[in-house]
This record gives sequence, structure tokens and C-alpha cells, in this order.
Amino acid sequence: CSAQLMVLSCRISLSQAMTSTMDMPLKTEVLFRRQTAVNREKLSFREMNGKAHCDCQKRCKWCNIKNPKYVEYHDNEWCRTNFDDKYLYEMLILESFQAGLSWECVLNKREAFRKAFDNFDFVKISKYSSEKIAKLQKTDGIIKHRGKIEAAHVNAKVFLLLIEEFGSFEKYLRNFWNGDVIYESNLAYSSLSEKISKDLQKRGMKFMGKTIVYSFLQAI
Repeated sequence: CSAQLMVLSCRISLSQAMTSTMDMPLKTEVLFRRQTAVNREKLSFREMNGKAHCDCQKRCKWCNIKNPKYVEYHDNEWCRTNFDDKYLYEMLILESFQAGLSWECVLNKREAFRKAFDNFDFVKISKYSSEKIAKLQKTDGIIKHRGKIEAAHVNAKVFLLLIEEFGSFEKYLRNFWNGDVIYESNLAYSSLSEKISKDLQKRGMKFMGKTIVYSFLQAI
């Protein structure tokens, strides 16, 4: 987990565990996927080369150990600090496509998304034509929700404006954050994700509710 920014992942109380989400509806599973700091033994975090390293004998319950993509994401990407603008845009858009679905569903389609969306090049995506958007609706392997596809296009434009205004999307995020590590438990959203969500929506972003933003902050 990140030891630095607003990675609202390790702000989760490590002493608490939640019941499995196996029997919950998909939408509920989305809310609890990353809020469970669950069943980790001998769990410790230390910073290595500017990034926090997690030593744990057990994985979080939300990680389907039968899915190699999920295990790879959990072990080597989730909650690891990465403020590269391209990566931040990718995670922001993937989280928006998750709305109403499970993260595992989105993760399984990630490579298809990358291929369809020009490897999440937000400059290119900001220039998509209506014909390109229509083509994406017929592209196999991705989530073909017209509203979410159009949102990726609109959000790319806003993303570029934020980079122009603040210098990077990370600097925009830091505009809401005083530098403290935040510890939270069993939440679907926070006051921080709500503030960022409201501002992003005010600036024109779509499919950017407080729960989506909360999951995004955890991931990065």
C-alpha cells in the first residue's frame, strides 16, 4: 500500500475484517471489494525505493486467487503509488466502467480496453469522433455501454484541462489533500472522495460519483 498520498487503501484499519462478499449482489461487492483489510496474518508495510512494500501471508478476500489477472493486480499493482498521468487516466476510466459491475469483470477486459482505447492515450481519446465512439459500441471484449464510452471521451477532455491548469493530475488531486495518511474502514466513500467527485463533475466529468472516486483513490 502507498505510504504517501491518498491511497485510501491502507487507511483501512488493518485490525478489522469483514465477512466474505461471495453471497452479495454484484453492486454490493463493488462497494466492499477494496474496503476489506481482511484476514491478513503478519501484515506489515515498509517503504522501499520510494514505494511501500506489503509483506503478507494471505491475500485480501476480494482477490479471486483462481484468476491469475486478479492475483497479479492484487500483488503487484493495487495500492502501489503510481502518479503517471497516463496510468491515472486509465484507472479513472476503468473505475468508471466498473459502475454497476465487479472490478474482476473490468480487469478481465483490461487488455481489450487498452487495444480499443489507444492504450488509454487521453490526448487521442479526447479527439475521438462520433464515428469512433459508435465503433467502440460494437467492439468485442469491452463493456459496450454507450454512456460510459462517451464519458471516457468527455473525461479525457477534462483530464487534459486539469493537466493544463495544475501541471499534472497528481497535483490536481493534492489540491484536496493536506499530506496526511488517512486510515478508514468499511466505507463505500469518504468526505475526500465526495469533494473530488463533486469538483470533477462540476468540471464536466461523467460517471465520476463519490464511490467510483473512492475506489480510484484506493487503487493508486
